[in-house]
Amino acid sequence: MKPNSRARHSEQISWYERALALDPDSVEAQSLLATVLAGGILANTTDTVEADLLRAEDLAARALAASPDCPLPHFAKATLLRAQHRWAEAISEYETVLALNRNWVFAFFALGQCKLFAGSIEETIPLIERAIRISPRDPELVHLLQSRTPEAIIWLEKARNNWPAQSHIRAWLASAYGLNGETERATVELAEARRLSGDDRLSSIARLRALGPYAGGVPKIQALFESTYFAGLRKAGVPEE
Repeated sequence: MKPNSRARHSEQISWYERALALDPDSVEAQSLLATVLAGGILANTTDTVEADLLRAEDLAARALAASPDCPLPHFAKATLLRAQHRWAEAISEYETVLALNRNWVFAFFALGQCKLFAGSIEETIPLIERAIRISPRDPELVHLLQSRTPEAIIWLEKARNNWPAQSHIRAWLASAYGLNGETERATVELAEARRLSGDDRLSSIARLRALGPYAGGVPKIQALFESTYFAGLRKAGVPEE
């Protein structure tokens, strides 16, 4: 898996724009382009958020109208709703995706994230564990948020080893190391996360709060991020402002 970056985001958009130019009615191209546009908002790899939201909404609506029983348009719509922090609506769409395709690993992870930010962390864990059983190489954050730090470190180290260029995994691991009192390791992971990141979100806790989805979560989930993820990053060296 290549790391998220503005260059990769632009490259993906150009692929699907070309596909749409060849076949403007392609449900697959419409769905994938909508997903990439919404994904760029989630990854903070776009400077045209409002325009991308409008384009993704149009593409997802067209794809769903043409092929309502296909999981791909529903996944595009769910990703769009997740980018808008409309967690409850996104949950419904991801559940539809999984009803149509029970082995879509990322849909389990994304559904788990939506459940988390909607405040249902107890429903998140089975979804994440199901996804890990299907694809053990994929990362997750729930153990860290539950203060199960040693367990979180085990999973995040595995994820880091499998996906060394993913900045968010490095940041989660930096936080876990910080919470575990392993300051030197935390500092190393934080430095690597910053190097790999395509933006300045790890420059301060305030910046992370402004950019991350935690801002749209319910108070108890925001409190979990404050007491675990942000607390660990502070110990790793991330300043408040």
